Amino acid sequence: MSVYNLMRTGVSGMGAQSNRLGTVADNIANARTTGYKRASTEFAALVLDNHGTNYASGGVESKTRYAISQKGTLEYSASGYDLAINGQGFFMVGDAEGRVSLTRAGAFVPLEDGTLMNTAGFRLMGYPIANGNTGAVINGTAGLEAVNIRSVTLVSEPSTEGVMTTNLDVNEGIVAAGSLPSDNVAGSTFTHTSSLKAYDSVGREVILDVYYTKTAANQWEVAVFDRDDAAPGGGFPYAAAPLSTQTLTFDPTTGALDAGSFTDITIPVPNGSSLVIDLSATTEKGTGYTVLDAEVNGSEPAAIESVEFADDGIIYAVYENGARSAIYRIPLANVASPDRLKPESGTVFSITAESGDLQIGFPGEGALGTIFSGALESSNVDLASELTTMIESQRNYTANSKVFQTGSELLEVLVNLKR
Repeated sequence: MSVYNLMRTGVSGMGAQSNRLGTVADNIANARTTGYKRASTEFAALVLDNHGTNYASGGVESKTRYAISQKGTLEYSASGYDLAINGQGFFMVGDAEGRVSLTRAGAFVPLEDGTLMNTAGFRLMGYPIANGNTGAVINGTAGLEAVNIRSVTLVSEPSTEGVMTTNLDVNEGIVAAGSLPSDNVAGSTFTHTSSLKAYDSVGREVILDVYYTKTAANQWEVAVFDRDDAAPGGGFPYAAAPLSTQTLTFDPTTGALDAGSFTDITIPVPNGSSLVIDLSATTEKGTGYTVLDAEVNGSEPAAIESVEFADDGIIYAVYENGARSAIYRIPLANVASPDRLKPESGTVFSITAESGDLQIGFPGEGALGTIFSGALESSNVDLASELTTMIESQRNYTANSKVFQTGSELLEVLVNLKR
């Protein structure tokens, strides 16, 4: 081998080992970086064509590999906005220009405007849920938007169902026809009354006056009025007819509703929905009027108090009144060859021709995995292995520098011989 070839081989080896030391240094520096994937340098012989009697030495070609598909361990945290994936999928995040990348770094925090952003400045992307539909596109990023937990307006829930369980006194007298609550006259007479609070379609309270009136033995009329229609000072006559009326009949031997009786009443709430009140547990026994249960669903307008992340990727808004609604669904993405993704600054990865096309799905589908809230995926760097590699690379670097030094000394001898 010529002195030139000897020196070139030494330089090539030193360069390769320098690359290896560089990847080790990056790995050690990012050992505590959430979602970081370790890099490694692999070597291949670089052989040149040899012709004639002179040997032309090649060298070492170095290639950097990334263990992107290798998962790090999950570490639990106190923040519900910290997200981790138990599977092979990636979060989809966007930068300030709207470019979408993949990441396993799920340390998200809400900004002042409610946008969820991780510590590298990338926004979590998701599909807004409208009428239970996400409008997801499985082979592209159309429809994705930055998740914003404060963009949802105040919500209210109209009343649609309820229950009212009472005991009606069997000893009460019968009210004559013509003066019943359903007649809605100034002299209307009732046996018992209670009021219920319901909500219309915009969250306003609607007070419903419920009248129970005994019309015959073991038979009672139920009439419901809107209190806003009551006469000055309250009561009859109301400005409008009853919202709904119903007749209950009781079994005289048990005091429960008989088999042929109505068991509920449907009330059209003003500016609201049809409210169905369950009356099936109403009784007629020899004791005073007693309300045993009275519940009506619905809620007044309320703002978001907190959010919850389900393992299927759905984000639920929890409102001040206790109501919950699905507002976003977080997709997960993958490619055919994750280790061929291109690492970018911020612990994100971009698609390459070698990685394969983007494939989008939801948590729980295939091998994408599920989402954990209150956990982060740690770096997959093993410090012990990296330190061992560093020592080995340092020794190899020293050995290659000796080769270069020997070539330099031989070249000096040759120069001195010419003199």
